[in-house]
Amino acid sequence: MTVTLIPASVKLAELERIWRDQVAVKLDPAARAGVEAASEMVRKAAEGSEAVYGVNTGFGKLASVKIAPEDTETLQRNLILSHCCGVGEPLDIATTRLMMALKLLSLGRGASGVRWDLIELIEGMLAKGVTPVVPSQGSVGASGDLAPLAHMAAVMIGAGEAHYDGETLPGNEALAKAGLTPVVLGPKEGLALINGTQFSTACALVGLFSAWRNAASSIVTASLSTDAIMGSTAPLVDEIHTLRGHPGQINVARAMRDLMTGSEIRESHREGDTRVQDPYCIRCQPQVTGAAMDLLRFAGQTLEIEANAVTDNPLVLKEDGRIVSGGNFHAEPVAFAADQIALAVAEIGAIAQRRVALMVDPTLSHDLPPFLTPEPGLNSGLMIAEVTTAALMSENKHLANPCSTDSTPTSANQEDHVSMAAHGARRLARMNANLSNILGVELICAAQGVEFRAPLKTSPGLLNVLKSVRADIPTVKEDRYMAPDLAKAAELVSQGALVAAAKLSGFVVGEAA
Repeated sequence: MTVTLIPASVKLAELERIWRDQVAVKLDPAARAGVEAASEMVRKAAEGSEAVYGVNTGFGKLASVKIAPEDTETLQRNLILSHCCGVGEPLDIATTRLMMALKLLSLGRGASGVRWDLIELIEGMLAKGVTPVVPSQGSVGASGDLAPLAHMAAVMIGAGEAHYDGETLPGNEALAKAGLTPVVLGPKEGLALINGTQFSTACALVGLFSAWRNAASSIVTASLSTDAIMGSTAPLVDEIHTLRGHPGQINVARAMRDLMTGSEIRESHREGDTRVQDPYCIRCQPQVTGAAMDLLRFAGQTLEIEANAVTDNPLVLKEDGRIVSGGNFHAEPVAFAADQIALAVAEIGAIAQRRVALMVDPTLSHDLPPFLTPEPGLNSGLMIAEVTTAALMSENKHLANPCSTDSTPTSANQEDHVSMAAHGARRLARMNANLSNILGVELICAAQGVEFRAPLKTSPGLLNVLKSVRADIPTVKEDRYMAPDLAKAAELVSQGALVAAAKLSGFVVGEAA
Protein backbone atom coordinates (compact mmCIF):
# COMPACT_ATOMS: atom_id res chain seq x y z
CA MET A 1 0.00 0.00 0.00
CA THR A 2 1.18 3.52 -0.81
CA VAL A 3 0.39 6.50 1.41
CA THR A 4 -0.09 9.86 -0.30
CA LEU A 5 1.41 12.76 1.63
CA ILE A 6 0.18 16.32 1.33
CA PRO A 7 3.09 18.67 2.08
CA ALA A 8 2.62 20.97 5.09
CA SER A 9 -0.26 18.93 6.54
CA VAL A 10 1.08 15.52 7.60
CA LYS A 11 0.21 14.42 11.14
CA LEU A 12 2.20 12.42 13.69
CA ALA A 13 -0.04 9.36 13.29
CA GLU A 14 0.80 9.19 9.57
CA LEU A 15 4.51 9.48 10.30
CA GLU A 16 4.31 6.75 12.93
CA ARG A 17 2.64 4.46 10.41
CA ILE A 18 5.37 5.15 7.85
CA TRP A 19 7.96 4.16 10.43
CA ARG A 20 6.26 1.15 12.02
CA ASP A 21 4.77 -0.38 8.86
CA GLN A 22 7.45 0.78 6.39
CA VAL A 23 4.79 1.64 3.83
CA ALA A 24 5.62 3.24 0.49
CA VAL A 25 4.84 6.93 0.22
CA LYS A 26 4.38 9.46 -2.54
CA LEU A 27 3.62 13.14 -2.69
CA ASP A 28 0.25 14.51 -3.68
CA PRO A 29 0.58 15.30 -7.42
CA ALA A 30 -0.86 18.74 -6.70
CA ALA A 31 2.56 19.69 -5.30
CA ARG A 32 4.24 19.24 -8.67
CA ALA A 33 3.44 22.65 -10.17
CA GLY A 34 5.02 24.53 -7.26
CA VAL A 35 8.09 22.27 -7.26
CA GLU A 36 8.69 22.76 -10.98
CA ALA A 37 8.17 26.54 -10.80
CA ALA A 38 10.85 26.81 -8.13
CA SER A 39 13.16 24.56 -10.16
CA GLU A 40 12.81 26.85 -13.17
CA MET A 41 13.78 29.86 -11.06
CA VAL A 42 16.92 28.06 -9.93
CA ARG A 43 17.80 27.07 -13.50
CA LYS A 44 17.61 30.69 -14.63
CA ALA A 45 19.68 31.85 -11.64
CA ALA A 46 22.37 29.31 -12.46
CA GLU A 47 22.68 30.75 -15.96
CA GLY A 48 22.79 34.35 -14.73
CA SER A 49 25.69 36.53 -13.71
CA GLU A 50 24.51 37.31 -10.18
CA ALA A 51 26.03 35.14 -7.42
CA VAL A 52 23.38 33.00 -5.70
CA TYR A 53 24.60 30.88 -2.81
CA GLY A 54 24.68 27.18 -3.56
CA VAL A 55 23.42 27.68 -7.09
CA ASN A 56 26.49 29.14 -8.76
CA THR A 57 28.84 29.51 -5.78
CA GLY A 58 30.84 27.26 -3.52
CA PHE A 59 29.54 26.23 -0.10
CA GLY A 60 30.06 27.31 3.50
CA LYS A 61 33.33 29.20 3.88
CA LEU A 62 33.79 28.86 0.09
CA ALA A 63 30.56 30.73 -0.74
CA SER A 64 32.51 33.61 -2.29
CA VAL A 65 33.87 31.38 -5.07
CA LYS A 66 31.82 31.82 -8.27
CA ILE A 67 31.12 28.66 -10.28
CA ALA A 68 30.78 28.67 -14.09
CA PRO A 69 27.49 27.36 -15.54
CA GLU A 70 29.24 24.47 -17.27
CA ASP A 71 30.55 23.27 -13.88
CA THR A 72 27.17 23.20 -12.15
CA GLU A 73 26.67 19.43 -12.39
CA THR A 74 30.21 18.75 -11.18
CA LEU A 75 29.71 21.19 -8.29
CA GLN A 76 26.63 19.34 -7.03
CA ARG A 77 28.11 15.86 -7.45
CA ASN A 78 31.31 16.92 -5.68
CA LEU A 79 29.21 18.31 -2.85
CA ILE A 80 27.52 14.97 -2.26
CA LEU A 81 30.65 12.85 -2.50
CA SER A 82 32.76 15.14 -0.32
CA HIS A 83 30.08 15.25 2.38
CA CYS A 84 29.78 11.46 2.68
CA CYS A 85 31.82 11.51 5.87
CA GLY A 86 29.48 9.68 8.22
CA VAL A 87 30.86 7.09 10.62
CA GLY A 88 29.48 4.56 13.08
CA GLU A 89 26.70 2.02 12.93
CA PRO A 90 24.24 2.46 10.07
CA LEU A 91 20.84 3.89 10.88
CA ASP A 92 18.18 1.17 10.89
CA ILE A 93 16.11 0.73 7.75
CA ALA A 94 12.78 1.86 9.20
CA THR A 95 14.18 5.15 10.50
CA THR A 96 16.08 5.74 7.25
CA ARG A 97 12.85 5.32 5.30
CA LEU A 98 11.14 7.81 7.60
CA MET A 99 14.01 10.24 6.96
CA MET A 100 13.49 9.84 3.21
CA ALA A 101 9.76 10.49 3.59
CA LEU A 102 10.55 13.66 5.55
CA LYS A 103 12.85 14.80 2.75
CA LEU A 104 9.98 14.27 0.30
CA LEU A 105 7.73 16.45 2.45
CA SER A 106 10.30 19.22 2.57
CA LEU A 107 11.03 19.18 -1.17
CA GLY A 108 7.31 19.01 -1.88
CA ARG A 109 6.73 22.46 -0.42
CA GLY A 110 8.16 23.93 -3.62
CA ALA A 111 10.78 26.14 -2.00
CA SER A 112 13.89 24.01 -2.60
CA GLY A 113 14.29 24.39 -6.36
CA VAL A 114 14.66 20.72 -7.30
CA ARG A 115 13.16 18.98 -10.30
CA TRP A 116 10.24 16.60 -9.85
CA ASP A 117 12.60 13.85 -11.08
CA LEU A 118 14.33 13.80 -7.70
CA ILE A 119 11.03 13.40 -5.89
CA GLU A 120 10.06 10.54 -8.19
CA LEU A 121 13.36 8.78 -7.52
CA ILE A 122 12.92 8.96 -3.73
CA GLU A 123 9.36 7.70 -4.13
CA GLY A 124 10.65 4.85 -6.29
CA MET A 125 13.33 3.92 -3.77
CA LEU A 126 10.73 3.78 -0.99
CA ALA A 127 8.32 1.76 -3.13
CA LYS A 128 10.92 -0.80 -4.23
CA GLY A 129 12.88 -1.08 -0.99
CA VAL A 130 16.14 0.62 -1.93
CA THR A 131 17.36 2.02 1.39
CA PRO A 132 20.64 3.96 1.55
CA VAL A 133 23.20 2.88 4.12
CA VAL A 134 23.40 5.96 6.36
CA PRO A 135 26.10 6.02 9.07
CA SER A 136 24.55 7.35 12.25
CA GLN A 137 27.33 9.69 13.38
CA GLY A 138 28.71 12.85 11.83
CA SER A 139 26.02 15.53 12.11
CA VAL A 140 26.16 18.46 14.52
CA GLY A 141 22.61 19.49 13.60
CA ALA A 142 23.33 22.73 11.81
CA SER A 143 23.84 23.49 8.18
CA GLY A 144 21.51 20.55 8.23
CA ASP A 145 22.33 16.91 8.80
CA LEU A 146 24.95 17.13 6.09
CA ALA A 147 26.83 13.84 6.38
CA PRO A 148 23.84 11.52 6.93
CA LEU A 149 21.80 13.11 4.16
CA ALA A 150 24.80 13.02 1.82
CA HIS A 151 24.88 9.24 2.20
CA MET A 152 21.21 9.17 1.20
CA ALA A 153 21.85 11.45 -1.78
CA ALA A 154 24.91 9.42 -2.84
CA VAL A 155 22.73 6.44 -3.71
CA MET A 156 20.49 8.70 -5.78
CA ILE A 157 23.45 9.59 -8.00
CA GLY A 158 24.63 5.98 -8.23
CA ALA A 159 27.29 6.13 -5.52
CA GLY A 160 27.35 5.02 -1.89
CA GLU A 161 25.74 1.85 -0.62
CA ALA A 162 22.16 0.66 -0.21
CA HIS A 163 20.17 -2.17 1.28
CA TYR A 164 18.11 -4.03 -1.29
CA ASP A 165 16.38 -7.40 -1.16
CA GLY A 166 18.33 -8.50 1.90
CA GLU A 167 21.72 -7.46 0.55
CA THR A 168 24.00 -4.46 0.94
CA LEU A 169 25.06 -3.34 -2.52
CA PRO A 170 26.82 -0.45 -4.25
CA GLY A 171 24.28 2.29 -4.82
CA ASN A 172 24.24 2.02 -8.61
CA GLU A 173 23.78 -1.75 -8.45
CA ALA A 174 20.91 -1.49 -5.96
CA LEU A 175 19.14 1.03 -8.17
CA ALA A 176 19.65 -1.09 -11.27
CA LYS A 177 18.28 -4.24 -9.61
CA ALA A 178 15.22 -2.26 -8.55
CA GLY A 179 14.72 -0.91 -12.07
CA LEU A 180 15.59 2.66 -11.06
CA THR A 181 17.94 5.13 -12.75
CA PRO A 182 20.34 7.47 -10.93
CA VAL A 183 19.88 11.20 -11.41
CA VAL A 184 22.40 13.76 -12.60
CA LEU A 185 22.04 16.64 -10.20
CA GLY A 186 21.21 20.07 -11.52
CA PRO A 187 21.84 23.45 -9.89
CA LYS A 188 21.22 23.53 -6.14
CA GLU A 189 19.81 19.99 -6.10
CA GLY A 190 22.65 18.42 -4.15
CA LEU A 191 22.44 21.20 -1.60
CA ALA A 192 18.67 20.77 -1.31
CA LEU A 193 19.11 17.07 -0.58
CA ILE A 194 21.71 17.38 2.18
CA ASN A 195 20.75 20.72 3.74
CA GLY A 196 17.94 19.92 6.15
CA THR A 197 17.03 18.44 9.53
CA GLN A 198 15.46 15.20 8.31
CA PHE A 199 17.97 12.83 9.95
CA SER A 200 17.62 14.49 13.36
CA THR A 201 13.86 14.83 13.00
CA ALA A 202 13.39 11.19 11.98
CA CYS A 203 15.42 9.97 14.97
CA ALA A 204 13.53 12.30 17.31
CA LEU A 205 10.17 11.14 15.95
CA VAL A 206 11.12 7.51 16.49
CA GLY A 207 12.16 8.45 20.03
CA LEU A 208 8.79 10.12 20.54
CA PHE A 209 6.76 7.18 19.22
CA SER A 210 8.68 4.70 21.36
CA ALA A 211 8.51 6.91 24.45
CA TRP A 212 4.78 7.33 24.08
CA ARG A 213 4.21 3.58 23.91
CA ASN A 214 6.47 3.08 26.92
CA ALA A 215 4.58 5.76 28.84
CA ALA A 216 1.21 4.15 28.08
CA SER A 217 2.61 0.74 29.08
CA SER A 218 3.82 2.21 32.36
CA ILE A 219 0.22 3.06 33.27
CA VAL A 220 -0.54 -0.66 33.03
CA THR A 221 2.52 -1.84 34.94
CA ALA A 222 1.99 0.80 37.64
CA SER A 223 -1.61 -0.33 38.13
CA LEU A 224 -0.52 -3.96 38.45
CA SER A 225 2.25 -2.97 40.88
CA THR A 226 -0.21 -0.99 43.00
CA ASP A 227 -2.40 -4.06 43.39
CA ALA A 228 0.60 -6.30 44.00
CA ILE A 229 1.67 -4.30 47.08
CA MET A 230 -1.97 -3.78 48.08
CA GLY A 231 -1.71 -0.08 47.48
CA SER A 232 -4.49 2.43 47.91
CA THR A 233 -6.56 3.81 45.03
CA ALA A 234 -7.59 6.86 47.07
CA PRO A 235 -4.81 9.00 45.48
CA LEU A 236 -6.43 8.33 42.10
CA VAL A 237 -9.77 10.04 42.82
CA ASP A 238 -10.61 12.52 40.08
CA GLU A 239 -11.05 15.54 42.33
CA ILE A 240 -7.38 15.49 43.38
CA HIS A 241 -6.20 15.74 39.81
CA THR A 242 -8.79 18.17 38.46
CA LEU A 243 -7.88 20.55 41.30
CA ARG A 244 -4.38 20.69 39.88
CA GLY A 245 -5.50 20.75 36.27
CA HIS A 246 -2.68 19.18 34.28
CA PRO A 247 -4.29 17.11 31.50
CA GLY A 248 -1.69 14.34 31.49
CA GLN A 249 -2.05 13.81 35.23
CA ILE A 250 -5.85 13.74 34.97
CA ASN A 251 -5.73 11.20 32.16
CA VAL A 252 -3.25 8.86 33.86
CA ALA A 253 -5.26 8.87 37.10
CA ARG A 254 -8.46 8.13 35.18
CA ALA A 255 -6.83 5.26 33.29
CA MET A 256 -5.46 3.72 36.49
CA ARG A 257 -8.86 4.02 38.21
CA ASP A 258 -10.54 2.28 35.29
CA LEU A 259 -7.91 -0.45 35.14
CA MET A 260 -8.12 -1.24 38.86
CA THR A 261 -11.92 -1.18 39.14
CA GLY A 262 -13.24 -4.51 40.36
CA SER A 263 -10.07 -5.73 42.04
CA GLU A 264 -10.73 -8.14 44.91
CA ILE A 265 -7.25 -7.38 46.19
CA ARG A 266 -8.10 -3.70 46.50
CA GLU A 267 -11.41 -4.32 48.20
CA SER A 268 -9.80 -6.67 50.73
CA HIS A 269 -7.87 -3.93 52.53
CA ARG A 270 -10.16 -0.90 52.42
CA GLU A 271 -10.86 -1.45 56.11
CA GLY A 272 -8.33 -2.17 58.82
CA ASP A 273 -5.19 -1.32 56.83
CA THR A 274 -2.70 0.20 59.28
CA ARG A 275 -0.80 1.96 56.51
CA VAL A 276 -1.75 5.62 56.12
CA GLN A 277 -0.02 6.43 52.84
CA ASP A 278 1.83 4.57 50.13
CA PRO A 279 5.33 5.60 48.99
CA TYR A 280 5.51 8.22 46.27
CA CYS A 281 6.28 5.70 43.53
CA ILE A 282 2.75 4.34 44.01
CA ARG A 283 0.93 7.48 45.10
CA CYS A 284 2.42 9.91 42.59
CA GLN A 285 2.36 7.88 39.36
CA PRO A 286 -0.27 10.21 37.79
CA GLN A 287 1.70 13.30 38.71
CA VAL A 288 5.01 11.98 37.35
CA THR A 289 3.97 10.00 34.29
CA GLY A 290 1.20 12.47 33.51
CA ALA A 291 3.75 15.29 33.47
CA ALA A 292 6.02 13.19 31.27
CA MET A 293 3.19 12.59 28.81
CA ASP A 294 2.39 16.30 28.70
CA LEU A 295 6.04 16.92 27.90
CA LEU A 296 5.93 14.30 25.14
CA ARG A 297 2.85 15.98 23.67
CA PHE A 298 4.67 19.31 23.59
CA ALA A 299 7.69 17.74 21.92
CA GLY A 300 5.34 16.08 19.45
CA GLN A 301 3.89 19.44 18.44
CA THR A 302 7.37 20.73 17.68
CA LEU A 303 8.32 17.65 15.68
CA GLU A 304 5.10 17.66 13.68
CA ILE A 305 5.83 21.22 12.60
CA GLU A 306 9.42 20.32 11.76
CA ALA A 307 8.35 17.26 9.77
CA ASN A 308 6.33 19.52 7.49
CA ALA A 309 8.94 22.28 7.30
CA VAL A 310 11.31 23.44 4.58
CA THR A 311 14.74 23.32 6.17
CA ASP A 312 17.29 23.62 3.37
CA ASN A 313 19.11 26.74 2.19
CA PRO A 314 18.80 28.95 0.21
CA LEU A 315 15.03 28.99 -0.22
CA VAL A 316 13.15 29.81 -3.40
CA LEU A 317 10.45 32.41 -2.71
CA LYS A 318 8.37 32.04 -5.85
CA GLU A 319 5.87 34.78 -5.07
CA ASP A 320 8.64 37.35 -4.70
CA GLY A 321 10.82 35.93 -7.46
CA ARG A 322 13.76 35.71 -5.05
CA ILE A 323 16.23 33.06 -3.88
CA VAL A 324 17.15 33.96 -0.31
CA SER A 325 19.75 32.55 2.06
CA GLY A 326 18.58 31.89 5.61
CA GLY A 327 19.08 29.43 8.46
CA ASN A 328 16.16 26.97 8.58
CA PHE A 329 18.71 24.14 8.59
CA HIS A 330 19.53 24.92 12.22
CA ALA A 331 17.92 22.10 14.20
CA GLU A 332 17.56 23.87 17.55
CA PRO A 333 13.81 23.08 17.77
CA VAL A 334 14.57 19.39 17.22
CA ALA A 335 17.37 19.46 19.79
CA PHE A 336 15.04 20.98 22.39
CA ALA A 337 12.34 18.39 21.58
CA ALA A 338 14.85 15.55 21.88
CA ASP A 339 16.00 16.83 25.26
CA GLN A 340 12.39 17.02 26.44
CA ILE A 341 11.71 13.45 25.32
CA ALA A 342 14.87 12.30 27.10
CA LEU A 343 13.72 13.90 30.36
CA ALA A 344 10.33 12.23 30.10
CA VAL A 345 11.85 8.81 29.38
CA ALA A 346 14.29 9.10 32.28
CA GLU A 347 11.59 10.04 34.79
CA ILE A 348 9.13 7.35 33.73
CA GLY A 349 11.93 4.85 34.28
CA ALA A 350 12.99 6.38 37.58
CA ILE A 351 9.60 6.04 39.23
CA ALA A 352 9.03 2.57 37.74
CA GLN A 353 12.35 1.37 39.13
CA ARG A 354 11.31 2.43 42.61
CA ARG A 355 8.17 0.31 42.28
CA VAL A 356 10.35 -2.68 41.39
CA ALA A 357 12.50 -2.01 44.45
CA LEU A 358 9.36 -1.74 46.59
CA MET A 359 7.99 -5.11 45.44
CA VAL A 360 11.16 -7.12 46.08
CA ASP A 361 11.69 -5.66 49.57
CA PRO A 362 9.64 -7.56 52.18
CA THR A 363 9.77 -4.62 54.59
CA LEU A 364 7.89 -2.43 52.10
CA SER A 365 5.85 -4.82 49.95
CA HIS A 366 3.14 -5.59 52.53
CA ASP A 367 3.99 -9.22 53.19
CA LEU A 368 5.20 -10.32 49.77
CA PRO A 369 8.10 -12.82 50.07
CA PRO A 370 11.66 -11.50 49.66
CA PHE A 371 12.53 -10.98 45.99
CA LEU A 372 9.14 -12.46 45.05
CA THR A 373 10.25 -16.09 45.26
CA PRO A 374 8.28 -18.77 47.16
CA GLU A 375 11.43 -20.19 48.72
CA PRO A 376 13.87 -17.33 49.44
CA GLY A 377 17.39 -18.31 50.39
CA LEU A 378 17.58 -21.38 48.23
CA ASN A 379 16.31 -19.12 45.44
CA SER A 380 17.36 -15.53 44.75
CA GLY A 381 14.19 -14.83 42.79
CA LEU A 382 14.07 -11.40 41.17
CA MET A 383 16.95 -9.96 43.19
CA ILE A 384 19.25 -9.26 40.24
CA ALA A 385 16.42 -8.32 37.90
CA GLU A 386 15.89 -5.37 40.24
CA VAL A 387 19.61 -4.56 40.13
CA THR A 388 19.40 -4.50 36.34
CA THR A 389 16.61 -1.92 36.51
CA ALA A 390 18.75 0.21 38.80
CA ALA A 391 21.60 0.09 36.29
CA LEU A 392 19.33 1.04 33.40
CA MET A 393 17.65 3.81 35.37
CA SER A 394 21.01 5.34 36.25
CA GLU A 395 22.22 5.05 32.66
CA ASN A 396 19.14 6.89 31.43
CA LYS A 397 19.69 9.65 33.98
CA HIS A 398 23.13 10.27 32.50
CA LEU A 399 21.83 10.09 28.94
CA ALA A 400 19.10 12.60 29.77
CA ASN A 401 21.61 15.40 30.27
CA PRO A 402 20.84 18.07 27.65
CA CYS A 403 22.52 18.04 24.27
CA SER A 404 21.01 21.31 23.06
CA THR A 405 23.18 23.37 25.42
CA ASP A 406 26.32 22.12 23.71
CA SER A 407 27.83 23.75 20.64
CA THR A 408 31.13 23.94 18.84
CA PRO A 409 32.21 26.02 15.83
CA THR A 410 32.71 24.16 12.54
CA SER A 411 33.57 24.90 8.91
CA ALA A 412 36.32 27.43 9.64
CA ASN A 413 34.01 29.29 12.07
CA GLN A 414 31.41 30.02 9.41
CA GLU A 415 29.04 27.65 11.18
CA ASP A 416 29.82 28.88 14.65
CA HIS A 417 26.77 27.74 16.61
CA VAL A 418 25.23 24.30 16.15
CA SER A 419 22.34 22.42 17.75
CA MET A 420 23.72 18.91 18.40
CA ALA A 421 20.22 17.66 17.55
CA ALA A 422 21.47 14.56 15.76
CA HIS A 423 23.02 12.71 18.67
CA GLY A 424 20.45 14.27 21.00
CA ALA A 425 17.82 12.44 18.97
CA ARG A 426 19.87 9.27 18.38
CA ARG A 427 20.33 8.57 22.10
CA LEU A 428 16.54 8.25 22.47
CA ALA A 429 16.56 4.79 20.92
CA ARG A 430 18.95 3.54 23.60
CA MET A 431 17.00 5.29 26.34
CA ASN A 432 13.70 3.82 25.20
CA ALA A 433 15.20 0.34 25.02
CA ASN A 434 16.39 0.80 28.60
CA LEU A 435 12.94 1.98 29.66
CA SER A 436 11.21 -0.97 27.98
CA ASN A 437 13.48 -3.28 29.97
CA ILE A 438 12.76 -1.48 33.24
CA LEU A 439 9.01 -1.71 32.63
CA GLY A 440 9.40 -5.33 31.56
CA VAL A 441 10.97 -6.20 34.89
CA GLU A 442 8.23 -4.28 36.68
CA LEU A 443 5.70 -6.33 34.74
CA ILE A 444 7.30 -9.62 35.83
CA CYS A 445 7.49 -8.48 39.46
CA ALA A 446 3.94 -7.14 39.54
CA ALA A 447 2.51 -10.27 37.93
CA GLN A 448 4.36 -12.38 40.49
CA GLY A 449 3.17 -10.16 43.33
CA VAL A 450 -0.49 -10.24 42.29
CA GLU A 451 -0.36 -14.04 42.08
CA PHE A 452 0.93 -14.20 45.66
CA ARG A 453 -2.33 -12.52 46.73
CA ALA A 454 -4.38 -15.58 45.67
CA PRO A 455 -7.12 -16.54 46.21
CA LEU A 456 -7.86 -12.83 45.87
CA LYS A 457 -7.92 -11.68 42.27
CA THR A 458 -6.93 -8.44 40.65
CA SER A 459 -9.34 -6.48 38.43
CA PRO A 460 -10.79 -7.90 35.19
CA GLY A 461 -8.70 -5.48 33.13
CA LEU A 462 -5.49 -6.44 34.88
CA LEU A 463 -6.39 -10.13 34.71
CA ASN A 464 -6.36 -9.72 30.91
CA VAL A 465 -2.87 -8.29 31.19
CA LEU A 466 -1.79 -11.12 33.48
CA LYS A 467 -3.13 -13.66 30.99
CA SER A 468 -1.12 -12.10 28.14
CA VAL A 469 2.01 -12.15 30.31
CA ARG A 470 1.61 -15.78 31.33
CA ALA A 471 1.14 -16.82 27.71
CA ASP A 472 4.84 -16.07 27.23
CA ILE A 473 6.41 -15.83 30.69
CA PRO A 474 5.66 -18.56 33.27
CA THR A 475 5.42 -17.78 36.96
CA VAL A 476 8.86 -17.77 38.61
CA LYS A 477 8.49 -20.67 41.05
CA GLU A 478 12.19 -21.42 41.33
CA ASP A 479 15.36 -19.87 39.97
CA ARG A 480 15.86 -20.26 36.24
CA TYR A 481 17.75 -18.64 33.38
CA MET A 482 16.02 -15.25 33.41
CA ALA A 483 17.43 -13.37 30.39
CA PRO A 484 14.84 -14.65 27.89
CA ASP A 485 12.02 -13.73 30.27
CA LEU A 486 13.32 -10.19 30.62
CA ALA A 487 13.68 -9.86 26.85
CA LYS A 488 10.13 -11.11 26.27
CA ALA A 489 8.71 -8.77 28.89
CA ALA A 490 10.47 -5.80 27.31
CA GLU A 491 9.03 -6.86 23.95
CA LEU A 492 5.49 -6.96 25.40
CA VAL A 493 6.05 -3.39 26.54
CA SER A 494 7.64 -2.00 23.37
CA GLN A 495 5.24 -3.76 20.99
CA GLY A 496 2.16 -2.35 22.74
CA ALA A 497 0.85 -5.75 23.91
CA LEU A 498 0.13 -4.52 27.45
CA VAL A 499 -1.83 -1.52 26.24
CA ALA A 500 -3.85 -3.78 23.95
CA ALA A 501 -4.51 -6.38 26.65
CA ALA A 502 -5.63 -3.70 29.09
CA LYS A 503 -7.82 -2.09 26.40
CA LEU A 504 -6.28 1.21 27.38
CA SER A 505 -7.89 3.97 25.30
CA GLY A 506 -7.44 7.70 24.95
CA PHE A 507 -3.66 7.59 24.63
CA VAL A 508 -2.79 8.36 21.02
CA VAL A 509 0.42 10.19 20.19
CA GLY A 510 -0.28 13.66 18.86
CA GLU A 511 -3.82 13.88 20.28
CA ALA A 512 -4.73 16.28 23.06
CA ALA A 513 -5.29 14.86 26.52
